[in-house]
Amino acid sequence: MAKKKGGKTKRLKEQFNKEIVGVIIITFGIISLLSSLNLEMGIIGSIIRNTIFTLMGFGGYFFPVAMIAVGIVFILDRFDKMENKKSIIILILFISFLILLDGKNDISETLIVRIKLTSTLSKFNKGGGVIGGFFGYFFYKLFGKIGGYIILSCITCISIIMLFEIKVKDLFKRIQIKRFKKGKKNERNDRKNKVLKHKDIPSIEKDISILDYTNLHNNVENKFTIDESKSSIVSVEKPEIKSENVDYNIPPITMLKSPGNKQDGGDKKEVLNNARIIEETMQNFGIDATISQINKGPTITCYELSPAPGIKLSKIVSLSDNIALSLASSDIRIEAPIPGKAAVGIEVPNIIKDNVYLKEILLSDEYKNIDSTVPLALGKNVTGKPVISSIDKMPHLLIAGATGSGKSVCINTIIMSIIYKSSPADVKLLLIDPKVVELSIYNEIPHLLIPVVTDAKKASLALNGMVQEMERRYKMFAENSTRDIHSYNKKAVNHNLEKLSTIVIVIDELADLMMVAAQEVEDYICRLAQMARAAGIYLIVATQRPSVDVITGTIKANIPSRISFAVSSQVDSRTILDMSGAEKLLGKGDMLFYPSFYSKPERIQGAFISDAEVENVVNFLKENNVSSYNEDFIEDIDNKNELDFIDSDELLPDAIKLVVEEGQASISFLQRKLRIGYARAARIVDEMEQMNIIGGYEGSKPRKVLIDEEDLEDIKIL
Repeated sequence: MAKKKGGKTKRLKEQFNKEIVGVIIITFGIISLLSSLNLEMGIIGSIIRNTIFTLMGFGGYFFPVAMIAVGIVFILDRFDKMENKKSIIILILFISFLILLDGKNDISETLIVRIKLTSTLSKFNKGGGVIGGFFGYFFYKLFGKIGGYIILSCITCISIIMLFEIKVKDLFKRIQIKRFKKGKKNERNDRKNKVLKHKDIPSIEKDISILDYTNLHNNVENKFTIDESKSSIVSVEKPEIKSENVDYNIPPITMLKSPGNKQDGGDKKEVLNNARIIEETMQNFGIDATISQINKGPTITCYELSPAPGIKLSKIVSLSDNIALSLASSDIRIEAPIPGKAAVGIEVPNIIKDNVYLKEILLSDEYKNIDSTVPLALGKNVTGKPVISSIDKMPHLLIAGATGSGKSVCINTIIMSIIYKSSPADVKLLLIDPKVVELSIYNEIPHLLIPVVTDAKKASLALNGMVQEMERRYKMFAENSTRDIHSYNKKAVNHNLEKLSTIVIVIDELADLMMVAAQEVEDYICRLAQMARAAGIYLIVATQRPSVDVITGTIKANIPSRISFAVSSQVDSRTILDMSGAEKLLGKGDMLFYPSFYSKPERIQGAFISDAEVENVVNFLKENNVSSYNEDFIEDIDNKNELDFIDSDELLPDAIKLVVEEGQASISFLQRKLRIGYARAARIVDEMEQMNIIGGYEGSKPRKVLIDEEDLEDIKIL
C-alpha cells in the first residue's frame, strides 16, 4: 500500500517538474521570437537575438516557434520513446535546412574562413549561421553542391516519412484517387453544363416527331412536329359479311358502345420532359443516345431511343429500373431493338389511360378489308393502329394471364369479331367452359355447333369428336383430290358436294380440364394442333394458371401463337412466351401478342366489350336467327358418355357403386370388398379409369373418385 502511494507521488512530482520545464521553454521561446522581430527586449533580448542569428542565420526565425512547440509538449506530458525519436528527426530536418541555406557560399574556402563568412551574413539574418556553415563545409566538400542538394532532398523525404509515418504506396494511391475524383468532378460539371443547355427545350436544334394516336396529321407550333393518327369513328354502318348465307341477320353495330372523347394522357410538355429525363439518365450512365421519335398510344407512350455507334443494347436494357426511378413511374418495359428500326423502345405508362372499345376496331378499315372468315379484333398497338389478325394464319392460339388481366374480355372480343364477320354457314363455334359462367351466355346463338360444354368429362369427349371430324374431313379431301378446306369448298360449289364450315374451338380454362383428364385432353389438343389446320379446325386455348403442369411442353410445341396478359412473375412470362416481359404489363387488357409469324411480341391494348353489350348482341341473335345444333354430334357425345358394359366385367356396376359410396378406389380395396383376385380387380380399376369414374395412378397417393352419387343416375344400367 505504501509502495503504491510512493509511486503515485513520484509520478505527480515528475509531471509537476515537466510542467515547470515546459513553462520555462515556452517563455524562452516567446522572448526569442520577440527579440528576432527587433522588438525592445533589453540587453538579454539583444544577446539572445545575436546568439540565435549567429548560430542559425535565417533559420533563427524558426527556432523560437520550435521552442514554443517543445514547451507545449512538455506541459501536456506527451514525451515518450516515440516522441523522443521524432524530436531527433525534427532536429535532423532543422540542421538539413541550415545546411541548405549555407549552400550559397563558396565551397572552396577553408573551414575558418567559411565560419567567419557565415557569421558575417548572420548579422543580416541570412545564410545558415555558424551551425549551417560548419556542417555545410564537410557536407558540400564530400558531395558537391548538386550532389549535396540531392542528398538533402533524400534526407528531407525520409525524415518526413518517418515523422508522419507515411507509406509511399498509400501516398501514390491517394494522389491517384484525388486525380480520379477531380476528373470525375470535371466530367460531372461538363455534364451539368450540357444538361443546363438541354433543359432549354426550345433551343434544341433537332425535331422530335410525336405520333399521337388521337391527333394524327395536325401540325403543332414550335419545332416539334406532331403527327396524329385517325381515331375518329366513321359513320355507323354494318360490317361486310363474308358469307353466302342471306338468312343470317347480323347484329347492328349500334349495339356496341361508342368511344367517348379521348382524354389527353399527358400533354406535349410532359411527354417532352420525359424524353429529356430519359436522355439525361442515359448520359449519367455514360450512354450517348437521343430520342428520335415518340409514339403516344392509348395506355403507354413509346420513346424511340437511338444509341450512338458502339453502344451495347444490354447496357440500355439493364437501366430499366433507373429509368423508372428517374420518371417516378413503374412497369417500364424496354424493347431492344424495335423490329425494323435502328432504335430501342422505352415504353412508359400514360398517367391517364384511354379505353379501346370493340366498336372502333370493328369499324376500322383493317377489319373491313381483312380477307378471312375468322378474324381476331384484338385492339390497338402503341401507335394507336388497330391490330387485326386471323386465326387461320396462326393457326392455333394460346391465351394466358393472371386473374383480372383481361383474358375473358379478350375471348369475348374474339367471338364477337367472328360473329360480326361470318355467318353460321361459314364458321361454327365449339365453346368449352369448365367454369360454367363465362361462355354459357352464348347458348342458342346460331354459330354454335353444340350447346356450350360445361362438364369437364363431356369436354374430353367433345374434343375426341373433333378429332374424328378431322379424320372424316381428311377422307373427304382424299376422295375428291383436294388438300385443304379452301380447295375442297371451291370444288364443292361446282360438284354439288357438302360445303364444310370452319370450326373454331374455344377452351376458356384449360387447367380445369387438365385436372379431370389430363392425358386425354393433352392428346386430343396436340392431335388437333398438329393436323387440324388443313381441315379448317382451329384451337383457341385460354388459362389463368400459366404453369408447366397446365401449359405442358407438348401443348406449347404444337400451339406456336400466344397472347400473354399481365402475370405475376418472370417465370410465368417465360412459361407463356419463352421470354420475359409479361410481368411488366399493366393489366386491364394490356397484352403481348406473339403469333408464329412475328419475330418479337407486339404490345397491344386489348379492345373492351362489356357483359351488357355481349348480352344485347346474343339476345339479338337469338331473336332474329334460328339456332341449329349438330344433333348427330350431340348424340355421339351422349352415347360415349353412357357406359357400355357388353364386354365389361359383371362385377363392374357393383364396383362403381362401392367406389362412389366409399369415396376411395384401389385394387386392394376391391379385392377385400368383392372377394376377387388381384388380376380381376386390376382390370375393373382400369375400366373405371377409362370411363372417367376414377382418376389415374398417382404413386403412393390414392386414386381420386371423379363422380358422386348424383352422377350414378346418368349411368342407365346401374
